[in-house]
Amino acid sequence: MSKVLVLYFSASGVTAKVAEGLANEIGAELFKIEPEVPYTDADLNWRNSRSRSSVEMNDRSSRPAIASKVENMEQYDVVFIGFPIWWYREPSIIDTFIEAYDFGGKKIVPFATSGGSSIGESGKNIQALASGAKVAGGRCFAANVSGKALACWASEWL
Repeated sequence: MSKVLVLYFSASGVTAKVAEGLANEIGAELFKIEPEVPYTDADLNWRNSRSRSSVEMNDRSSRPAIASKVENMEQYDVVFIGFPIWWYREPSIIDTFIEAYDFGGKKIVPFATSGGSSIGESGKNIQALASGAKVAGGRCFAANVSGKALACWASEWL
């Protein structure tokens, strides 16, 4: 049986809830991607073009620092990566995370939460950064998705 990791970045707690539900349903380990410098409400104000998140998302080379690391990433065969959709794609901190590890030979399955956007090109973006990995297109979920629905969706990659 594959060893599975659910990792996630959550700014408001919505993605955390979905990630925790997924990990619980499929019996996976859980890891929270935390920024070295936590985001404040002002940092997350997408209506302010000078907010930290706006500046990061407008610069495709932005790589916010991460506070902790996954130990023994090589032990995982399947990695579910969760995040909120920011500016129609994965937040830049996800790109930081992907570039920090060797995902060769692993399955990466993105999942996202959003107030109305799709997962967009996030799977393609992650594939471009995760050399040698097989990256699924991914799926966007509502905050109130059931554990059963998450388990059913995840079963395709387990």
